[in-house]
Amino acid sequence: MKNDSRGGVILGVGAYLCWGFFPLYWPLLDPAGSLEILAHRFVWSMVFVLVLIGVLGRWSRFLAIARDRRLMVILTFASITIALNWGGFIYGVTNGHVIETSLGYFINPLVTVLLGVFVLKETLRPAQWAAVAIGIGAVVVLTVDYGRLPWVALLVAFSFASYGFLKKKANLGAFEGLGMETLILFPVALTFLMVLQLRDELTFGHAGPGNVVLLIGTGVVTAIPLLLFGAAATRLSLTTIGLLQYLGPIIQFIVGLTIFGEDMSTARWIGFMLVWFALVIFTVDAIRGRRRLIPIEPVQV
Repeated sequence: MKNDSRGGVILGVGAYLCWGFFPLYWPLLDPAGSLEILAHRFVWSMVFVLVLIGVLGRWSRFLAIARDRRLMVILTFASITIALNWGGFIYGVTNGHVIETSLGYFINPLVTVLLGVFVLKETLRPAQWAAVAIGIGAVVVLTVDYGRLPWVALLVAFSFASYGFLKKKANLGAFEGLGMETLILFPVALTFLMVLQLRDELTFGHAGPGNVVLLIGTGVVTAIPLLLFGAAATRLSLTTIGLLQYLGPIIQFIVGLTIFGEDMSTARWIGFMLVWFALVIFTVDAIRGRRRLIPIEPVQV
């Protein structure tokens, strides 16, 4: 990290600290259910990000995106994948699966490598194949222990890897891209909230002013780490960013283990240690190779 600015490292750490402590925020939105929270996140993220686009004077870029049919197709798929990612994360952290959710972000780099193989026809080095094989073995161990596939982790990992791939194809600024992605699903999110209201099942406005503020705050907590990361990315090397990306799931794992008191059996420790061993191999190889198969724009949960 010697070639990176101190300010860039601080900004990057700040972004990943926000993402790491995210599991503490979403349970505060109770009694809102996971789907209502997801809908609010789309609505208020769109509002907050569009305000920022106006403040930063990027409306011309944003409107140019809307006129580009190819970009709109890509962003529509990106919107769907980030909805799956956000939905899986919110469900996980509000239903006692914080540790499993962190697993999704641990294995995300390995899933990204597989995406490079099957979609971009990339050729992996032996160390990368070894890391992937160990990661698959870890999933098998955890599946046996859970008595089911760790579907929350897999949903988070595959949706985030796919989202990163689509964001690279779009090649847009973080706020313009996220603004359009949230705008695309805004009608769906707003319609869902209206249906909940008609069925007298909407939490917003019916669970006190604190709940209203927290639900609106979903847009703010989504955008703040993006601002920090965007500022850090211009100051940091890809190697440093690649190392910092593990900070988020490490914190999520510790939060799930210590604050939420989630159980970790011996088999689960073995599974996670296999994942961590695979990531060590993968990271060392990536640093030596001086390249990354698919750079991910870490827009998180």
